Amino acid sequence: MADDCFAHPRLAAIYDPLHSDRSDLDAYLQVAEELEARRVLDIGCGTGVFALLLAHRGVEVVGVDPALASIDVARAKPGGERVHWICGDATDLPPLQVDLATMTANVAQAISDPHTWQNTLRGAYEALRPGGHLVFETRDPARRAWEEWTRENTYEVAEIPGIGAVKNWGQVIDVSPPLVTFRWTYRFAVDGHVLTSDSTLRFREREEVERDLLAEGYVVEEIRDAPDRPGKEFVFLARRPVA
Repeated sequence: MADDCFAHPRLAAIYDPLHSDRSDLDAYLQVAEELEARRVLDIGCGTGVFALLLAHRGVEVVGVDPALASIDVARAKPGGERVHWICGDATDLPPLQVDLATMTANVAQAISDPHTWQNTLRGAYEALRPGGHLVFETRDPARRAWEEWTRENTYEVAEIPGIGAVKNWGQVIDVSPPLVTFRWTYRFAVDGHVLTSDSTLRFREREEVERDLLAEGYVVEEIRDAPDRPGKEFVFLARRPVA
């Protein structure tokens, strides 16, 4: 199940304007260039920002996401026809042989159920060609990022063309390590309508992620720092062995 911020059509339509700074994707573009990836699977593609960045560079991209409303937004964007969009998850893929599979931003942590996480890693592994890579990020639990997710720190009023002012803020509603649940609230000035979206993230220890990858047959090549959040995240670069 996708969170309402991605699955509700009214919220999916404002997701990009509310998250206009996507400099976090620069590191993933760099990895794609380093690996000379020509075929990429973007797991949890959302509204398609990263998939379209790749497609505009001539990369063959498959974008998969369980939220149909977000897929619809992605399809409607300029260049949307260049990407093969799938509404589903990593277990709903056709036979693929991609060079690179990605889970950007919160995607890996949003897969909070251990069984679903295992199936996602397995689905990505099967989609990779031998020698292909999986890259994703996850926050270091020791940094306790959720302590900064207060209404005071997140409140903003965004003026969105064609929609008007949208007040929005987030706040944590439950901390039960390794799970943290937070609620985002959106108030539309045009009609006073209020929508909320609850999300749960799993904060995995570095050693836990390594074990999970090894259990699915990956070789963990490197664990990098996140350029946009130095010292706060682990960026895993894993490979499907050639033999």
